[in-house]
Amino acid sequence: MSHTAHIRSHRKPRRSASRVTMRAGVAGGVLGTLAVAGTSASSANAAEPVTQTLELPTLTSDLAAQVAQSADATEQAAANYRLSAERDAAAANAAKQAKADLADAKKKAEARKKAETARKKAAEAARQAAADRASRTTERPTLSATSSVGSTSASVSTATGSAAAVVSFVKAQVGKAYVSGATGPSAFDCSGLVQTAFKQVGISLPRVSQDQSTAGTQVSLSNLQPGDILYWGGAGSAYHVGVYVGNGMFVGAQNPSTGVVERPLSYDPPSGAVRVL
Repeated sequence: MSHTAHIRSHRKPRRSASRVTMRAGVAGGVLGTLAVAGTSASSANAAEPVTQTLELPTLTSDLAAQVAQSADATEQAAANYRLSAERDAAAANAAKQAKADLADAKKKAEARKKAETARKKAAEAARQAAADRASRTTERPTLSATSSVGSTSASVSTATGSAAAVVSFVKAQVGKAYVSGATGPSAFDCSGLVQTAFKQVGISLPRVSQDQSTAGTQVSLSNLQPGDILYWGGAGSAYHVGVYVGNGMFVGAQNPSTGVVERPLSYDPPSGAVRVL
């Protein structure tokens, strides 16, 4: 036995190997964890740009295609809407124009119908007047150059001055048409012819036969002079007028069938006469 076997050592006792090993292991584990974490973080940070570089172009291309498709669809829808709107507008305009054309056609048809009715009435009135004159011819003495009613001096008298101008004018209108309400130059009715003839010499006569039959001094049919106004019917209610042109003849716008004619007094004897010249 050593002589120092029972002497206590003054050195601190060594830590147990197991405890040191455990502590070293813990420390190493912590450092290893940190190292791994750091490495992972570094790897993640290093990989991220690679991921963006590889993935983003694909996502951006898909998105652009989707946006383009959506834009095309929107544009097509807008074009279809515009086309539909244009068609609707064209249809509305066509309907409006058709309605206006129909209304215009109806107006024209109505106007033609009224004109035709007026023409028929005028023709019927002229026919009736002619029939009335024909019936009165058998009831009144016939006027002629040798008739006891008409004087020889009146029949052979010659117009002068304003009367000659009136006579010349009415004779120049012989052969022109009879149109109710017309005052020339290509057509006349009876009072229109008389009014226009006297207008040539500056005399203004009333427009209608009734008023013209009282426009001057009443004269006897046996004392007629060229330029006298002849009337048929009563004074103030005459239905027809003409102009005496001398030599037992008169000129008048008779009716639509004969127009303006020169006839002997015996053709249609007048009821009376007035003198304005």
